[in-house]
Amino acid sequence: MAGTMNDNAVALKVEHVSKSFKLPTERAGSLKNAIFNWIRGIRGYRIQHVLNDISFEIKKGEFFGIVGKNGSGKSTLLKLISQIYTPDSGSIVTDGKLVPFIELGVGFNPELTGRENVYLNGAMLGFSNAEIDAMYDDIVEFAELGDFMEQKLKNYSSGMQVRLAFSVAIKSQGDILVLDEVLAVGDEAFQKKCQNYFFEAKRQKKTVILVTHSMPDVRRYCDRAMLIQEGRIAKIGDPDEVADAYSDSFLPPKQETQQEQMEANRQPVIVESMNTQVDGENQKFLAAGENFDLVTEIECDRNIPAKDLYIDVYDGRNVPVLSMPLAQEDSVISPGKHVVTVQVDNVFAFGDYRVNMTLQNESERLTLRENALRFHIKGFAAQVMSVVNPDRIARIIIE
Repeated sequence: MAGTMNDNAVALKVEHVSKSFKLPTERAGSLKNAIFNWIRGIRGYRIQHVLNDISFEIKKGEFFGIVGKNGSGKSTLLKLISQIYTPDSGSIVTDGKLVPFIELGVGFNPELTGRENVYLNGAMLGFSNAEIDAMYDDIVEFAELGDFMEQKLKNYSSGMQVRLAFSVAIKSQGDILVLDEVLAVGDEAFQKKCQNYFFEAKRQKKTVILVTHSMPDVRRYCDRAMLIQEGRIAKIGDPDEVADAYSDSFLPPKQETQQEQMEANRQPVIVESMNTQVDGENQKFLAAGENFDLVTEIECDRNIPAKDLYIDVYDGRNVPVLSMPLAQEDSVISPGKHVVTVQVDNVFAFGDYRVNMTLQNESERLTLRENALRFHIKGFAAQVMSVVNPDRIARIIIE
């Protein structure tokens, strides 16, 4: 059941939602058989419980990811949010106009032109002709199909149809955009264009709900994410942690040895958090050439030489591009909590990056926290480097 909320900070609130379906087990071949089965108490179906007591909320301006294995219930949840299904119990409340895109191109007619399909699809989504008029030029420009809009859709290639459908999806001016597995569309150039759109959507604080099996997309775009397993919420929160939990769900349970537990307990430095910041605000998606601060909160249980603590950065192919100590001289980080700020002259190339913090002891490099941070560089700068020289780091501040 949908409604309107008074809390302006919340775009979507799901409370104690459950959903089940009746799956037929046998068919009665005649009215006589149907009556006979009814007398014997044979219902001819079984109940499949898809979602069980799901509760969460999404803040306005969040890019929220929903992940899970096939059959976990995530697509059913999306259809409940989009009011395609109604829940058996619980409530779903939205604040603002929700625009669902469960499948790209649903409702397109191959016998109509591209222009006619834009208006048809828009009408099915609840937009008036005036609203479609206002966004039509933007849709055509984004899809790069200006020379083909008067041709019938059946003459489009599959890639052209996907581009048109996706352009309608993202140019519709809804308050909440719901997407189901639609980011990997079109050729490489169009995908980069789509990435730029989502970069701007994040900067403009648009509310987006994304269901996907792509963990790179979860890490790259999402502010928070949720893992659904067997119809229940298994994990919700940091997108990197949720993505790791999803990937780990395909592996057999790992039994941590007593030696590994002892090593973890002896760790001399705890990395509590690591963020890339622009003007004091956390930003995982950075424009090429946009300088940023790498801000890390750590806690030391003893004196640690700053020159033994390293920031290690790897690109999307797991190739090391930067390894940098926190100091060159013999300064010492005292026991307690500290904030380490690394001011970075951004010469990173386009792509995804992950950051580890490590400690060099007498015999080996100890990983304090693997994948402490992931960030993405959008677009292309005038000068980029595949391996970044630590001298391009402007300043390191340890407080």
